[in-house]
Amino acid sequence: MDTALHHLHATIIENVRAALLEDVVSGDLTAQLFPLEARARATVISREAAILCGQDWFYETFKQAAPSATLDWHVAEGAVMGVNQTIVTIEGNARELLTAERTALNFLQLLSGTATTVKQYADALHGTKTKIVDSRKTIPGLRLAQKYAVTVGGGHNHRIALYDGILIKENHIATAGSVTKVLVNAQEVKDAALNNPFASTAFVMIEVETLAQLTEALGAGAQMILLDNMTHDMIRQAVAINMTFNNGTADLEVSGNVTLDNVRGYAELGVDRISSGSLTKHLRAIDFSMRMSAI
Repeated sequence: MDTALHHLHATIIENVRAALLEDVVSGDLTAQLFPLEARARATVISREAAILCGQDWFYETFKQAAPSATLDWHVAEGAVMGVNQTIVTIEGNARELLTAERTALNFLQLLSGTATTVKQYADALHGTKTKIVDSRKTIPGLRLAQKYAVTVGGGHNHRIALYDGILIKENHIATAGSVTKVLVNAQEVKDAALNNPFASTAFVMIEVETLAQLTEALGAGAQMILLDNMTHDMIRQAVAINMTFNNGTADLEVSGNVTLDNVRGYAELGVDRISSGSLTKHLRAIDFSMRMSAI
């Protein structure tokens, strides 16, 4: 997972290229209302309190669409923004600034929204051992961008994609024939991929829906188990059962119907991780405004 985020720069360039191509296409007609040589100063203001995230995407947008622009940030990445606070000041060619505006703000509002949501969940878990974890339920084409925003908000990444983790779900179990058999198959996949740096280091997690499946998984040596849509009482029993196998060394993760209102209650049951697709799919964009003046 970390390997992918370490190579984020190339993804940022491609994200921005695709976004500008989608928005500009053959040219910005409205920007041509101003002389080619006109220069302007712009300020971006946050309209609400939130976590700032997405500076690199914002900067790359201006680098590609307004290469002569200079940016002066007033709020650090990951910091809390106040209402009506100036976030960044930009100077450059007026046409170019206007062309870059919407795409740059789109990235900033999306990623700040993701980071802000995650921070709320992370804060709700403060004082517990439990980590908040994301999922693959991300906006198509922006997987790494949102995964990055999750970390800025204080959360943790699950699989980046299908290549760096084995997550065994109900259909895998049914097709293999049993929990034990599918776990054997998973280990064989890892053993056969020793020369693949992603597969050989991939984690194996199995999703269980019953306490009987949990017991079988623990007996088969599972080290990461996802408790899917279990009640509080079932989760409490699952934690106790886990303690009878190697003193509870397997990581237990809760998933399903997790909300900001109930996430703390799940954590207090003693699980290691809580995953929620809502971190990246039910997000609300943060409101920013860019104001320009001629110079």
